[in-house]
Amino acid sequence: MTLSRFVVRNLWRNKRRTVLTVLSLGFSFLLLTFMASIWRSFYYESWTRGSALRLVCRHRVSFFAAMPSSYREKIRAVPGVVGVAPMNHFHGLYKDQGEGFGQIGTDPSEFLQVYDDYEIPGEQVKAWQQDPAGAVADRELARTMGWKLGDKIFLRGQRFPTDLELTLRGTVKGSFPAGVIYFNWKYVQEAAHYDKAEVLLLKADSPEHVGRISRQVDELFHNSTAPTRAESEHAFDLDMVATLGNVKAFILSICGAVLFTSLLVAANTIAMSIRERTREVAVLRTLGFAPETIMALFVGESAALCLGAWLLATLAAYGLIYAIAHSAQGVIFAVFVKINLSTVILPLLVAILVGGASAVVPSRRASRMNIVEALRYVG
Repeated sequence: MTLSRFVVRNLWRNKRRTVLTVLSLGFSFLLLTFMASIWRSFYYESWTRGSALRLVCRHRVSFFAAMPSSYREKIRAVPGVVGVAPMNHFHGLYKDQGEGFGQIGTDPSEFLQVYDDYEIPGEQVKAWQQDPAGAVADRELARTMGWKLGDKIFLRGQRFPTDLELTLRGTVKGSFPAGVIYFNWKYVQEAAHYDKAEVLLLKADSPEHVGRISRQVDELFHNSTAPTRAESEHAFDLDMVATLGNVKAFILSICGAVLFTSLLVAANTIAMSIRERTREVAVLRTLGFAPETIMALFVGESAALCLGAWLLATLAAYGLIYAIAHSAQGVIFAVFVKINLSTVILPLLVAILVGGASAVVPSRRASRMNIVEALRYVG
């Protein structure tokens, strides 16, 4: 019998304990996979495909403070800027059920130039741009609300003293399912005499020019009554994440707890297994097995347990993400949890670490125990 077969046979000596240990470790590694995915999505990847070219310009003092609409034309004159679209929240009531979804006023003639990664048929774009009361909705939102092209959408104003009667002219699909309806902001400007912009979305001609454009825009309004803060879309997304609190510390604390728990579970299982086989270890010693070989057998068992748990967690992660991505309620969450090679490698390294560390101490003690004492051991 080879050493690898010996390890496998020993793993299944107590099937119930092995299965429960693998399930316990698998749940820990599954949680670790999700945390690694969220960390990567927040701090290393962009949420949308075209974000490398986009900048967000807002009031420097507060996100809720507005800027004069005249800023738009001045920013358009900055070298490297190829598009500027306003983004304003309407905050209206839909069927007296609350806001329920995002309501963004923008410029139809330039919005899809800035968000060129949105998918929408050309005839729907033309219909939206030609209708002052037209609107386009996120495709997933339209499906959830049961909207069809040509439907009337009534929004009762709360923040602004006007109600909107919009006509759905199209549906868009972006790389980020935002759950938003977009309409022509001139509708509100003319009805409420509101000449402000909460956010201006900029598009640069090259990713290399994003940093320069942000500096020039801020310098342009540095001494004005409404100074600006222009930054890349990814930096803006991180600012939004920061409003939730210290997300980094939260994720790291969960990962630390997962590592500690996994180590305890694996160490307890291996220690119990070694105690039960103390006499067997003594017999192996009398047959000529070196202490290093016996240690390698126990470390191999522990590593096999952890690798089996990691494989189970990886398969479960892919299955859960697939189910979430194809559900109406979890489609947005699926953006933040993407399983790729890097998020799978981290739990694998942790599994190897836990498998090795949890077996070293008990296996070393058992392999170097006096043979006579080991044969007399009753456990």
